Amino acid sequence: STSTRNAKPSNGNQKNTGEKPEKRKTGTAHWQPKSTTSKEKEKEKTEVMSAEVRDDNPYSRLMALKRMGVVEEYEKIRSFSVLIVGIGGVGSVVAEMLTRCGIGKLLLFDYDKVELANMNRLFFRPEQSGLSKVEAALHTLQGINPDVEFETYNMNITSAENYDLLLERIENGGLEKQRVDLVLSC
Repeated sequence: STSTRNAKPSNGNQKNTGEKPEKRKTGTAHWQPKSTTSKEKEKEKTEVMSAEVRDDNPYSRLMALKRMGVVEEYEKIRSFSVLIVGIGGVGSVVAEMLTRCGIGKLLLFDYDKVELANMNRLFFRPEQSGLSKVEAALHTLQGINPDVEFETYNMNITSAENYDLLLERIENGGLEKQRVDLVLSC
């Protein structure tokens, strides 16, 4: 099924200050996530991709590709949809980069959960341990770029029923209920 809920840190009793890492008694640094409060401003969607170079323009460096003649119409990236099967070592990074570039829509399929053993090779964070990979990815990716539309499916696609849903989302999961533009098996 589709998941659009936000992931919550699995260890809610930590003090989240957003400051430098806290020192434990052993003298080693301990990473703590920055807390999110209702006072913090949520990222707003970018209506028009601007080539103006400003610190608050997430697309200015990417739009430089257009200015250099490498890409004719960078803005078209917003009209494409990509379905990724497997949000592990390769799939999580692909999803992150496509999100940062401003892809129109990502559909994410995986059946696994985030484990602490994954931290050395995935973009997940320690407080996401125990969440499904698609739920953790959704939470992180929405924070990176609110312009991207997401669908997540926490399922193993090798069963007949789940495989049929995968095929249906390939045919109708794109923007405007069109066929997706690219399917990646990672």
